[in-house]
Order: sequence, then structure tokens, then C-alpha cells
Amino acid sequence: MAKQPNILFVMADQLRADYLGCNGHPTIKTPTIDGLAASGVNFTRAYTQAPVCGPSRMSFYTGRYASSHGATYNNVPLNLSEQSIGDYLRPLGYRVGLVGKTHMKKDVAGMQRLGVDPESSRGVLLSECGFEPYERDDGLHPDQSVSPDLAYNKYLREQGFTGDNPWHEWANSAEGEDGEVLSGWYMRNCDLPARVPEEHSETAYTTNRAMDFIRESADTPWCLHLSYIKPHWPYIAPAPYHDMYTSDDVLPANATEQEKADLHPVIKAFMEHEESVNFSREEVRQRVIPAYMGLITQLDDHLARLIAFLKEIGQYDNTVIVITADHGDYLGDHWLGEKELFHEASARIPMIVHDPRAAADETRGQVDGRLVEAIDLVPTFVDLAGAEVPDHILEGRSLLPLIEGGRVEHWREYAVSEADYAWRHARFTLEMAPDQTRAIMITDGRWKYVHYEHFRPQLFDLETDPQEQHDLGKDLAHAEQLERMEQALYDWYRMRKTRTTISNATVASMTGKAKERGYLFGCW
Repeated sequence: MAKQPNILFVMADQLRADYLGCNGHPTIKTPTIDGLAASGVNFTRAYTQAPVCGPSRMSFYTGRYASSHGATYNNVPLNLSEQSIGDYLRPLGYRVGLVGKTHMKKDVAGMQRLGVDPESSRGVLLSECGFEPYERDDGLHPDQSVSPDLAYNKYLREQGFTGDNPWHEWANSAEGEDGEVLSGWYMRNCDLPARVPEEHSETAYTTNRAMDFIRESADTPWCLHLSYIKPHWPYIAPAPYHDMYTSDDVLPANATEQEKADLHPVIKAFMEHEESVNFSREEVRQRVIPAYMGLITQLDDHLARLIAFLKEIGQYDNTVIVITADHGDYLGDHWLGEKELFHEASARIPMIVHDPRAAADETRGQVDGRLVEAIDLVPTFVDLAGAEVPDHILEGRSLLPLIEGGRVEHWREYAVSEADYAWRHARFTLEMAPDQTRAIMITDGRWKYVHYEHFRPQLFDLETDPQEQHDLGKDLAHAEQLERMEQALYDWYRMRKTRTTISNATVASMTGKAKERGYLFGCW
């Protein structure tokens, strides 16, 4: 294998870890992902740094916690000073590209202040989170705001699917009995097939574009962020995936009446959101979840197609493949819809790493239950490229020692995830100002503690209550655990990496050397 392996960084939007076959769901067909897990390492206790698309992805890309990079919600610009995957790998000879979604908002004010032209080569990279935007598509294109330059719409029109917004009218809508267009935005239509044939669906098209990038990059090390929008909203699948699963395949909701008996105020406010009210109805779950499952199997089938392509062009044995997600999806668990809070359905993510290098042979097929975070991928990629990990900036840890089976004396004791719900209606219900809506989860693998500004904490014992049905946050019998986890969160806060402009090695080399440099402070 070449010294620098290719890196295929695959992310599926809103993909629950427990809905993958390799992570425990008994029904969904995912032979390709299962195969990658069987030939790689399946990290079964991985957590997102923020259970919302934008801040989660900014943590994935920067290797830093949400409170460190500052882009704490969707459409919050990422500060120009934050470095990302491309900034670390491009100087090492990699072509670093994007096909699909990033949900990154560019720092226009920062570029104006520094006189950076957004259309310049540097400006484009700063606008695209350091990726070469081979084809960026953030995946949600309502009729009211669709871009006239959307590449996928141009493609659909070339295939004969006409209209002002083929993304909506064809790829994300169905047809009624009289030929009327039924929007996939409405969950009542999710059991119907999308109007577009499968071979022209978003997942198929995105895979094709990934192949184009890889084909063009064959002569140089490459890192491709292949970011699928599905199984995200709108939950609508093309045939034959739309009816591959039925209501009989839907697992019972992880939601009990007892759970509602003494609700935390923030959880209660989120339960009142429209998506939560609807997903609390079994009729909705039984119609939506089979489509969600079908979209996962469709994703798996196209990953199989992509792997076959890598083998065909001789790139498979030199490509590290990572399968993950930005966050999960409640789907009615805990009487909630969407994501954003910290139950396992929302904050826990799949993390599978297939590493073809001989150095990884010892761990093939292993299930690793150590705590892993999304921010671990950037240092892992830098490590794979053979460079020194800038530990004064990156807050994650390289997974290579775990993948290579080496002895790791001290791994992570806690995993952390953060939320900022200032943009959500729950803030109005709770009568909170926009700067009062922060929440942070910390877990040691057994105990999960959630801090909410201005409200009591939550505490769950994942060992005795893996379904998180019993909030122990007010239980005086658990005061010791509450105090311990609160202290752990305080310790975590104090260790954030804010001195990012000078390396620890440089600081170490300068320590105690003032006299040598002629600064005779305090000398007699």
C-alpha cells in the first residue's frame, strides 16, 4: 500500500446507529455496511458533538467541540480562523473534495473584513469549509428558495423531468391516483414511491458524482467527503425501496406513559413541537419508518456499487472507508420527532472504519465499545497521512491506535455533546432569551448527565435503564453521581483548546529560555 492511503469519508444524514443491521436493528438489509464492519472496526459507542446538522458537521470537519468552533446551530457562520480537513490534508498532497452536503455557512463578514474575495480560489475554500466543492448539495430545496443553478435539477431536466423544481416535483414527491403531485414534505405521502426512477434519485446521483471525483483523482492521494442527504427529510423513497419494508417491520416506539409523568421542562417543550406531536401517533410512525428503512437499504446498495467501482479501478485496497452520520432521528422515541436532544436515538451515531492497511489486520471485525467522538476523525485522517497531529488545535484523538490494536494506556473517559436550541419554538414556550438556551451532555458510558442552563439537570443510568425511561436528575439517592458528573463537565470546560496559534511543542521549546534570548528579567 502507498504511504498515504485514500480516504473515503461517508456520512449519511439523520442515520440512527441502531437502525443499521450491524448495530442491532433486526430487519434492515445492510450487507455492504455489515461487510465493512466485518472487515474493519465497528465503534459502537460513538457520539456526535451536536445533534443538529450544522454544528455536528463543523465539529466533524474541524476536530473541535461546538463551543470551541462557535457554529452552534444551522446557518451560524464558521469563523474564518477555524481550520478543517482540507486545511490539514491539502498541504500533505491530498486532493480534498466534497460531494453532497456540508450545511456550512460561510463567514461573509470575516471575508469582507480581511478583503478576501469569495470567488477567489482561497475564498471558495473558505466558503466551503475547506473542501473543493466538486458538487455541494445541502439537500433541502423548497420551491420558495431553490437555487436556479442547482446541479441536480439541471441533471433531472436533462433526463426529461421538467418543472420549476424537479428536486421537489420528481425526486421528493409521489403521484396520486389521478396523477396529481403529492409532496413528500407531508408525511402522509411517505408510503408512496417517489416519482423519479431509482437510477435518477438523489442517492444514485450522488454516488455517480462521487465516482466522477474518484476517477479524476486517481493519480494523487485523495480524501472525498461523500455526504448523502438521505435518510433525511423528506422521507420518501423511490421504487422498489418505498415498500421494501412494512409496518410489521417497525419496532415499537421507545416511549412510555411513565416517561411523561414528571417531564423535564425542556423535554416537555420539545414534545409540543409539531413533528413530535405527529411522531407520537402510531399511524405516522407506521407510515414513515418503513420509508426511512428503505432509504437506508438504498444507501447500502449504492455503497456496494461504489465499492465495486473502487475495486474495478484498483483503488479499494488503498482506500480507508469511514461510515458515519451527523446525528440520529427520534422517529417517535421518547414522544419526540427530529433530533437536537441527547437521548441515544439522537446523539449516538454509527462509526465504522474499514482500514485496508496491514497495520490494521489485528482488529478486523472487532466491535470496540470505547467512547468515540465525531471530532476524532480529523486527527485520524492527519495520522493516516503520516503527519504530526496538531494537538494544540484538535480536540479529538486519533483512532489509529485503536484500529491498529496497539496498547492504549489512557483512552477517553467521557464523551460530550452540545445543543443550542435558541432557534426552536421550545425557547418561546420556556420564555428564554436567545443566549439562555445552551445544553450539554456528558457521559462516561454508563451515566449520562445533561446540563441545561436555568433548569435542573437530567441523569440516566444506561446500564440499568438503556432505554432512558427514568430521569434520575431529581433523585436525591443519586446526588453523588450528579455531583461527580457535574464536576466532570466543569473539568471538560477547563480543558478547551483556545491557544490555537502556537503549538505546544513551540511553547515547550521556549519555556525557561528568556535569558538565552537576552531578556534578563529580575537579575541582580
